[in-house]
Amino acid sequence: MRPEVLFICGSMNQTTQMHQIAQQLPECESFFSPHYCDPPLSYLVKHGMAEWTVVGSGHVSRCLKYLEDHKLSIDIGGKDRGYDLVVTCSDLVLPRNIRKKPIVLVQEGMTDPENFAFHMVRKLRFLPRWIASTSTTGLSDGYVKFCVASDGYRELFIQKGVDPKKIVVTGIPNFDNCARFRQNNFAYKHFVLVCTSDARETCKYENRKKTIREALRIADGRLLIFKLHPNENRARAEREIKAIVPNALVFARGSAEEMIANCDVLITSYSSTVYVGVALHKEVHSRFRLEHLRKLMPVQNGCAALNIANVCREVLSGRLIHVANDDFPRIAQLVGAV
Repeated sequence: MRPEVLFICGSMNQTTQMHQIAQQLPECESFFSPHYCDPPLSYLVKHGMAEWTVVGSGHVSRCLKYLEDHKLSIDIGGKDRGYDLVVTCSDLVLPRNIRKKPIVLVQEGMTDPENFAFHMVRKLRFLPRWIASTSTTGLSDGYVKFCVASDGYRELFIQKGVDPKKIVVTGIPNFDNCARFRQNNFAYKHFVLVCTSDARETCKYENRKKTIREALRIADGRLLIFKLHPNENRARAEREIKAIVPNALVFARGSAEEMIANCDVLITSYSSTVYVGVALHKEVHSRFRLEHLRKLMPVQNGCAALNIANVCREVLSGRLIHVANDDFPRIAQLVGAV
């Protein structure tokens, strides 16, 4: 029988990563679900109190549309099958029906800075990890393997308390070949781009007016383009931008990565898109030091999905071969070894 694998999606970034990994596992039967949770969190979702999270209706509807458009097999909540393996981009919440399954966790992208909530969760393990957002990624220890973006991130997760034996540096699919974004049809070039965040939607502080004014200063007369975060309140964001920069262009849709490839300057706060700017040698303005970003930047190996698929094969085979973390380019060659 073919192994059955459940891929738990969420945001569009998470969903497309899961799809790419599944495409590298043709010998498996792949099923997909939007991210989901158990009571009491599911009651909050039902009453619209978790719209800013990946289990909110906005992310769920976008995820389902993507899955349907690509004619993928959908199993909402992973209820229809026993599953030999679960692959997910988040362990902030691990639903009860997958906790006894072998799980491969895949890093989604940039993790949030460590704040007071992170240190509380790390010290008081009974607290839910999701209160500290993605800063607690990996702390569940409920997975067999954790596929991460780079050696820099491996070091970061170990510092947070993740078991180093479970970490494999594979790269991550949406950020393993940023050079490909240079081939695009985006109409504008040589502009200053601001990729906004959903900080306010996720209960974090952001002085948006200050951000806009700083972008205007950096632009210094050049065309200023804003790419809104998909989880952001679009009407409010456009109103705030136009009040300060009436001539700015504002895009709620479109590929942020392709816009970055065409810009001269990238401005962002807390967004994985910053790594595209670093990889493409753009002038980058961020809340993080450039040397720190370079250290964490996802490896540009062009084969992250295949690397992760091979980790899945190891877990499915029960062999759990330890792969040295300096061998990520070779992982893609192991497909015939399992």
